[in-house]
Formats: sequence, C-alpha cells, structure tokens
Amino acid sequence: MSVHTIGEIVWVLGIIAWYIIRYPFERRGKRVPVVSSQRSVSEKIALAAALAGLAIVPGFYVATGIPKAADYPAHLWAVVLGAAIFCLAMWVFRRTHKQLGRNWSITLEIRQKHELISSGPYALVRHPMYTSFMLMGLAQAFLLSNWVAGLAGLIGFAVLFFLRVDKEERMMMDVFGPEYRAYMDRTKRIIPYLY
Repeated sequence: MSVHTIGEIVWVLGIIAWYIIRYPFERRGKRVPVVSSQRSVSEKIALAAALAGLAIVPGFYVATGIPKAADYPAHLWAVVLGAAIFCLAMWVFRRTHKQLGRNWSITLEIRQKHELISSGPYALVRHPMYTSFMLMGLAQAFLLSNWVAGLAGLIGFAVLFFLRVDKEERMMMDVFGPEYRAYMDRTKRIIPYLY
C-alpha cells in the first residue's frame, strides 16, 4: 500500500470519526428550542464553503483521483503528522461538543436557557469548534498529497471563520453583555495565547 493511499485512508477515517462525534449532538440539539437565530445568506455561504473544503472536494478527490495534475509525492512523515493533527482535531471537536451540551447548534442560534460556557476548551479560546476545523484543514493538507484537495480544507475553514466569527461574537455580546466582554478579555479566539 502506498503512502499516498495511507494518507487518504486516514483522512476518510477522520471524517467518519467527525460524523460519529457530531451525530448524537445534532439529534439532541433539535430538541432544544431556539429563541434567537442569525441565519443569513453569508451564514449559508460560510457553511457551504466549510462543507466543500473539508468534505466534498477532498472526498471527490479520494474517490476519483481528480485533479491528478495537482498531485505531488506523498511522504510518510507528512501522513504521520497529519494523522496526529487529525486526532487532536477530533479530541478538541469532541470536548467542545461535550462542553456545549444543550447550547450546541450548527448555525448562529441562541437556545432556550442558553449559558455562557467558559470551562474546558473554552477556558483557553472562545471558539474551540473553529480551532478543531482549522486543525482538520491542516491535517488534510498533510494527509492528501494534492494541492487542490489538500488545501481546500484550510480555504473552507478560512471562509467559515471570517464570515462568521464577528457575527457570533456580536450575538454573544448582545446576549451576555459585560460577562462576555470580560470573557473576551481573558481568552483568545482560536489559538491559545496567540490569536
């Protein structure tokens, strides 16, 4: 089995793990009433970009090998590093879901009895879910030795992040006021101690 194929298999297993983690929270989330929603066209574009970059484009590549012209030689060190980063991404992803509990939503929504979560991964960064997506995109770049499929995840993450994070923070300030402002002052956005 080639290193290239191993990278693809690891990526597929990572996506399966992502779905297994997300599914029960998505089901439970549908049972908690939404009191405020900020769904918009830019929200749909952000989610579509993330889905395309982190799942559709690389999935199409893994299934078909297209675009073959963008392939480059795979290296075992890159696949090992990519696998480690993907594992870290899934750990952060799971911890984030567990910490949010009934507050979790795929879109910008405030749930009934919404609480400000500031423990677990939220003690270090305000948006650890985005941290996990950034790590997934980075892992994808190491696992898939193709310039298009490999980098699509980071591009999809960037579109999601920059179209949503300011709106999300404004929404949280509207709901939690000075409490959220104080939380912002003591945490970074997605990279602990840096940004």
